[in-house]
Amino acid sequence: MEILNKMVNKIRFCFGLSQDAFFQMLSFRLRQICLESRCKAVMLSFGVFSVGACNAGPEMVSAPITGYNHTSASIIRFSVNGAGGPHILPNQGGGEVCCGVLPVQWKPGIRAIIEWDKDPNPYKKLKRDKYGQIIKEEGVRHAANYSHHSATVEVPRYAEKVCALQVHFLPCDDVKISTTCFTPGNPNYPDKAYFQIKEPASCSNH
Repeated sequence: MEILNKMVNKIRFCFGLSQDAFFQMLSFRLRQICLESRCKAVMLSFGVFSVGACNAGPEMVSAPITGYNHTSASIIRFSVNGAGGPHILPNQGGGEVCCGVLPVQWKPGIRAIIEWDKDPNPYKKLKRDKYGQIIKEEGVRHAANYSHHSATVEVPRYAEKVCALQVHFLPCDDVKISTTCFTPGNPNYPDKAYFQIKEPASCSNH
């Protein structure tokens, strides 16, 4: 129970939420699960609490998650406050998954925990068997070079309509989050500078 309380308090801190607001957010997320599974699995897992989750109010808003990789590494997987994002190849991005959850009304201090795993050598040729499948031991050796990263970042101001949570993976394991409704091809896109950053030969934080 003590470990669970610590986890809850950590998540509340990152969102900048009171205890009541946090459980409203949790209820909203469970409501999404209920809608996707018609509540059956959630009711079996959470009992009476699932009924409250399926009738949660509109205090929280969901937004799709998209990522942009500005590095030569491959982002194997990533998450924003536990909501998963797509695999992103080097210097690519734009795919969306559903969904991150934010308070309807923005206020200073709202934070997001971003976690990601990266492959520093995504184009390495791996030995394959006669059927074209990667040899298991070869894959295990390659995966041993993956690295896990975590960062807590402030969520910038957003309006009532949150179009997407855009995560930018920058060189030297830096990461930024954006809530703009524009996409990179739009002339008004505010984060064009991220696409101009050159990856250094080495990083001082490594």
